[in-house]
Amino acid sequence: MVKYNRKPDFALVGVTIILITLGVLILTSISASLSFERFGNTYYYLKHQFLIGILPGIIFGFLAYFISLKFFKKNIIFFLLISLFLLGLVFVPKIGVSLGGAKRWIKIGPILIQPSEFLKITFLVYLASWLAGRVSPEKEWNQTLIAFLIIIAILSLFLIFQPDIGTLGIIIAFSIIMYFLADTPIWHVVLIILIGIIALVILVKVAPYRAARILVFLNPDADPMGMGYQIKQSLIAVGSGGISGLGLGMSRQKFGFVPQTMSDSIFAIFAEESGFIGSIILVILFLFFAWRGFRITKASEDRFQKILAAGITSWILIQAFINIGSMIGLMPLTGVPLPFISYGGSHFLTEFIGVGLLLNISKNIN
Repeated sequence: MVKYNRKPDFALVGVTIILITLGVLILTSISASLSFERFGNTYYYLKHQFLIGILPGIIFGFLAYFISLKFFKKNIIFFLLISLFLLGLVFVPKIGVSLGGAKRWIKIGPILIQPSEFLKITFLVYLASWLAGRVSPEKEWNQTLIAFLIIIAILSLFLIFQPDIGTLGIIIAFSIIMYFLADTPIWHVVLIILIGIIALVILVKVAPYRAARILVFLNPDADPMGMGYQIKQSLIAVGSGGISGLGLGMSRQKFGFVPQTMSDSIFAIFAEESGFIGSIILVILFLFFAWRGFRITKASEDRFQKILAAGITSWILIQAFINIGSMIGLMPLTGVPLPFISYGGSHFLTEFIGVGLLLNISKNIN
């Protein structure tokens, strides 16, 4: 009889707590003046983050940890359909909310929800469950490839029309990794990547603003007061931090210079206040998270749990480095949050669920 340790990966718990703590500290620094200006107190956004992000995230994270993984595997199609339904509501007048030209949110009472964040975790679990059951002979893998491409195409339609290409890119990236780990033929993976590249070129061609982002990425000085403004100001913030940073609360760029300081651009302010040393520590923390996640992946004997662990770990790592990379000019701006750090409720909730599932898997390792 196989015995399991029945204990979670405490190192993974520890690094997650450290990342959240850093997020709270930098959010406190960034949001204080803005909170006071808009609401007359310095803790509005911080309190809001606890109430709509961290506390619900902890609750759902614990549920994901304690509930049997078989439950999620059995019922994931139901949760995925709910995610797709919510995703469709963003296009419904008076329910969907448009901000900055993007229709990515729905409003339920006073709360804004971003359904694409929930799609990440529900599709990830669904894909792990689906791929885990595909143990057919190689000659039948072609059917799996076609089905996989159809599923990705359906999700792409929802996200392209929002538009939310950053989220779509993350979903495709971790999906390819999960597909590869399901022991599929390698030429399938190569073909999927080629199709993805062609689709990206088409998306850039049909939307001029995407082409402009690529041009700004290649030459940040091309339009410093237009499309290049955010990356220009972000680079100034990162560079101003020097080696050891200006100190917590001492950022100058957060005062109206860097757009979206609490969400997309939070790393730039973090780098300004903590410097190169703080930035490297943050990167190391995400790498440590990835190491623990892939360690759980390697040790898992159950096919579903192995693919699921790899997907969750890949998702968090890819999203973190897309956000950081876009802030230091290594890739175009995408508008995705920095996991466990950026302000926002929807992404916090899904990331906690992801960690809860990962810890759930870790206690089943012998």
